[in-house]
Amino acid sequence: MIRLPERTHTSVDSLTPREIVAELDKYVIGQKQAKRAVAIALRNRMRRQKLGPEMRDDVLPKNILMIGPTGVGKTEIARRLAKLAHSPFLKVEASKYTEVGYVGRDVESMIRDLVEIAVNMVRDEQIVEVRSKAQENAEERLLDLLLPPRPFAPDENAAQVREETQRTRDRLREQLREGRFDDRIVEIEVRDKGGFPSMEIITGANVEEVEFNLKDMMPGLFQGRSKKKRVPVRDAKTALAQEEEQKLIDMDQVARVAVDRVQQSGIIFLDEIDKIAGREGGHGPDVSREGVQRDILPIVEGTTVNTKHGIVRTDHILFVAAGAFHVSKPSDLIPELQGRFPIRVELEALGQAEFVRILTEPRSALIKQYTALMATEGVTLGFAEEAIELIAEFAALVNERTENIGARRLHTVMERLLDEISFEGPELAEKSITIDAAYVRRMLADIVKNEDLSRYIL
Repeated sequence: MIRLPERTHTSVDSLTPREIVAELDKYVIGQKQAKRAVAIALRNRMRRQKLGPEMRDDVLPKNILMIGPTGVGKTEIARRLAKLAHSPFLKVEASKYTEVGYVGRDVESMIRDLVEIAVNMVRDEQIVEVRSKAQENAEERLLDLLLPPRPFAPDENAAQVREETQRTRDRLREQLREGRFDDRIVEIEVRDKGGFPSMEIITGANVEEVEFNLKDMMPGLFQGRSKKKRVPVRDAKTALAQEEEQKLIDMDQVARVAVDRVQQSGIIFLDEIDKIAGREGGHGPDVSREGVQRDILPIVEGTTVNTKHGIVRTDHILFVAAGAFHVSKPSDLIPELQGRFPIRVELEALGQAEFVRILTEPRSALIKQYTALMATEGVTLGFAEEAIELIAEFAALVNERTENIGARRLHTVMERLLDEISFEGPELAEKSITIDAAYVRRMLADIVKNEDLSRYIL
């Protein structure tokens, strides 16, 4: 059995807040205050781990409220922070939840979803550890299929037969590894994945609890049945290796580690929190907004949630809430919920200068993405500096004239700009193309000038 480490992010322990901000700078442009806030929050988690048991339990995370328009990097900052810390991360929209008693998802489901993400993370880590052993076991099973054991005749020397069989088996193993048997058809036994049967249940409990309880009461119903399949050796090798991986993984241990990781380092990004702010008049579609806030409150304050992998305490989960707050204000949230988000940062709207940097600087910059995509067609795509400036200028102009959707506007502008090249790429005779300012004007200027048309196209 593979013993999982209790913590898998020791490499990030040595990062100072300044270094964490530098890591975030590789993916998100600007927003220094928001980056500082999340960097301090992550560093405080590391500091908490070094405290004694009594003090450690009393140090609670300082949740963060990000205020800013759409497309300025709120989600990306939280997502990259979680990836940097190897923390279970879940993004949810507050507006998708309903108050207890209404039809819809209850707020506790976000914790269950986070646990499932953590279980998958831990299982993937353990699969890496057992992969070589699983492949060896799958190879032995394939050799048994290719060279079935035969009974000894009474007059045969058993030791000699075993030695000859082993030599033959070793030769087959070499040929199997060389791929000589890839197209040979073999019959393997595979197990269908057991699943939650499709049925409609009228109950006050949530679907996750119903599934959990039914699996306890009728375990055989969900285990799946074995069946034989005839497949090529190359496919059998993959299927048997995956089956062996599952056999080598201790799912009880995976669940324990996952629950602990959620409790100690989980991050939930609670988007659109402004959509549930405000005092409603007691009728209409938003009647449960304040009720949702009151349901979220104990989750953020610290409570226990029952999941199929165990009971989860939410005291030390870091919550990062975000909203544009165009109509409502943070003070429109109920006072108790406001108090659970003591750190507030306002993110700045993005302009032309930031768009130029977004197009070129991050590791996954849009221009790098499109250049790589066209390279798969053998097309070498280049961008002149003045073209990049003009793209940023057009994106900023459309944001001013229509709805400001931040950096997301660059995606629509770039798609429109490269429409012809993307369509004709495989058939182009000229495989080296440089996008200059004249090309940008030809593709975008008319649309940007026509305000009515830009509302629909850009």
